[in-house]
Amino acid sequence: MAAATPAIAALEAAGLPFQMHKYKHDRRRDDYGDEAVAITMKTLGVEAAQIFKTLVVDLGGTLGVAVIPVPNKLSLKAVAKALGASKAEMAQAAKVTRSTGYVLGGVSPLGQKTPLPTVVDSSALQWDSILCSGGRRGLEIQLAPADLVTATDAVVAEVTA
Repeated sequence: MAAATPAIAALEAAGLPFQMHKYKHDRRRDDYGDEAVAITMKTLGVEAAQIFKTLVVDLGGTLGVAVIPVPNKLSLKAVAKALGASKAEMAQAAKVTRSTGYVLGGVSPLGQKTPLPTVVDSSALQWDSILCSGGRRGLEIQLAPADLVTATDAVVAEVTA
């Protein structure tokens, strides 16, 4: 049986444990992270800071990924430093979709079409498990932060403002 998304396939191929959590995405909403937090906190009883969003940044011609808690804001200066670039700005939506293979609101740090340099915010390490996009709107993956770092070959740094 084929995996539901490339993100899930990547975790299965790596032999890393995870849990999938599905919810019905409201197509009228475009605040994807806030929607995931509202539903996931209610259904799983987790803290908002355990639910992470995947942000793609342009590092001056190359792209990179920052994985940060949904309630937090990304520090572009900190993400540039963590990924070894002189500056960073948010990537254009079309570039994000083309590079990752995912639509906005469903971008996962895992199983991207073109693996990108990734930084996971250091706050992830305070939790036994965190949640991130499973590669589709309405699909969250719960896993150990160290497993996310391993699966994405990420660096860990404080990248929130």
